[in-house]
Amino acid sequence: MLSKRKRQREEAQLLQDTLQMQNEWTRLMKIMDQSIEPSESGRFELMVAEAKYFYLLKEVRHYHLNMKVK
Repeated sequence: MLSKRKRQREEAQLLQDTLQMQNEWTRLMKIMDQSIEPSESGRFELMVAEAKYFYLLKEVRHYHLNMKVK
């Protein structure tokens, strides 16, 4: 069983990672939207970023954490 302090640190890290991945996913979406002919590697990076973000978001919801929007 985790101590309360360690659990709080892990939850804070999860929220930070989720927000970082959201920013990365949003950045890649903007790049792909502005591209005339998106490359396969760009599409792949976008798909990976999206999968990571939604996985982290699912974890946040599982632990009933609140994400604060900037």
